[in-house]
Amino acid sequence: MRLIGLMLSLSVFFLLGWWVFGQGLEEAWDVEALSGRFREAKGWAWLAGIALLLADLLLPIPGTIVMSALGAVYGVWLGGIIAAAGSMLAGMSGYGIGRFFKEDFAKRWLGERDFGKGKSLFRRSGAWVVAMSRALPILPEVLSCMAGLLRMPFGKFVIALACGAVPMGFLFAWIGALGTEYPGWGLGFSFGVPAILWGAAAWWGKRG
Repeated sequence: MRLIGLMLSLSVFFLLGWWVFGQGLEEAWDVEALSGRFREAKGWAWLAGIALLLADLLLPIPGTIVMSALGAVYGVWLGGIIAAAGSMLAGMSGYGIGRFFKEDFAKRWLGERDFGKGKSLFRRSGAWVVAMSRALPILPEVLSCMAGLLRMPFGKFVIALACGAVPMGFLFAWIGALGTEYPGWGLGFSFGVPAILWGAAAWWGKRG
């Protein structure tokens, strides 16, 4: 129960940020406006884009808008690389925040039983949810922190994170480069490709 309570508390924390700041950010940062700002400072806008995606860990930054703006300014390939890098850094930072807390502290906080259950769950199925959650709001931040707190193997986490972050980064960079709105099939793409990639990675790992 403590494990569920912690996940709900983290979700409420991030939701409060969206409730307080999110609407204003969405209105201020549409793709065209942000693309215009990036074009004005193209030499270092890639760094600003990565910083914004990294800040999405704690602030209600509209990550998909940032990725699309990067694609509009830098094109599909370079924009996609920058967007994927920013999303990867955000995920690894969340993992680091969770891992910062020592295991003994986590056990006292969650209780020995819930910690054991959560650790087993993330070792067994955590990679699937990490990979497929990147397209969703709130959950990526919560799951990254929980993965670190519950000691999900770092290598496994990074591979799962890449399976979600890389396709999503290139998808939205492509959408931004085309100058189109987020298409309906994009959601299916954002879930389907990470699932296929992680499935292939898990199969390859078992072969080895």
